[in-house]
Amino acid sequence: MPLSATEAVSPAIEHAKKQLFQPFRFGQWARLAVVGFLTGELSSGGSCNAPSSFRNSRQGGGSGNVPNIEAALHKLAAFWHAHAALIAGVITAAIVLLFLFGILFAYLNSRMRFVLFDSIITKQCRMGEYWSRRGEVAWRFFIWQLLFGLCSLMASVILIGLPVFIAWAAGWFRKPSDHLLPLVLGGIFVFFVFVALAIFTSLVRVFAKDFVVPYMAVEGLTVMQGWERVWAAVKAEKGGYAGYIGMKIVLAIAAGIIFGIIGLIVTLIIAIPLVIVGVLVGVIAAGAGLTWNAYTITLIVVVSSIVFFVFMYLIAFIGVPVAVFFPAYSIHFLASRYPKLDALLHPPPPAPPASPAPEVAPAPMPPPFLPSEPNALGS
Repeated sequence: MPLSATEAVSPAIEHAKKQLFQPFRFGQWARLAVVGFLTGELSSGGSCNAPSSFRNSRQGGGSGNVPNIEAALHKLAAFWHAHAALIAGVITAAIVLLFLFGILFAYLNSRMRFVLFDSIITKQCRMGEYWSRRGEVAWRFFIWQLLFGLCSLMASVILIGLPVFIAWAAGWFRKPSDHLLPLVLGGIFVFFVFVALAIFTSLVRVFAKDFVVPYMAVEGLTVMQGWERVWAAVKAEKGGYAGYIGMKIVLAIAAGIIFGIIGLIVTLIIAIPLVIVGVLVGVIAAGAGLTWNAYTITLIVVVSSIVFFVFMYLIAFIGVPVAVFFPAYSIHFLASRYPKLDALLHPPPPAPPASPAPEVAPAPMPPPFLPSEPNALGS
């Protein structure tokens, strides 16, 4: 019988407990942190997001801060004019690197998605072995992710940018008070279009990683063949898959709250010493007469990137249970409907060793050869 969305929770929890704690293996946990980070699986349960900014605890005293703000703005403008070419080069390089990094991350995400699948199936995380096992299907999934991301971007530009362009061309932004009603209605329309597009793309990505990937991994299918299998299954059991999405949202909220609190505590523990060290380094650098140039900016970018990735790895290490539970949940849910996947998930027990053959007693040796008796006639 196929498992319902609620019935699949219990075997997924048991699966995660066995893989992570029975026994606990630090090496596997560390490798799963890398896999979970690169697949983005931590976001399935609400990733532990760090605060994006820290506010100064001292409150300003009214208008006394205005001259300081103006002086800071003048200094910033002077710095911009003095280093305009350098800043423009840094921004351009950052955009190019960000684009290339996005493609690289999409490739690693596609490959690691199948590494995570094999890790859940076998309850072992062997990154090197699993990396080379499904290269062809992972490449197909990578191409699909790039095309889907491009289509999503184009849809966003058309569905959201087109109404904005129409309003601008009609002159509604020149005198917004004269066109308040169409601007409000247009804003509501754009908002709901954005929400609908975000929900649609999220559902497609969830079904792709949770259901299309297992079909591709088990049978070596293309992405479209995997989608055909998934679409046929959804049409045959709309309620079951709708319940799966609903249950996954509930589980994601619960996991997000739990690991969000843990992540916030870890963030504060790490951020406070880093802020203190950063301030001290800034004071020492200012005292030593260091100025902003290509070398200091490059050094700051490199150090900040290293600190960022170390911090993200620590968050991923904490979220390993999330990275294991949610794929296990989708695999157990699908395996009850997909016999080939169920056979991989629950392999038959190994056959007992064959009992040794009974020893056969050696045949008795024939009696020694005796010379024949002499002829009775004496010949």
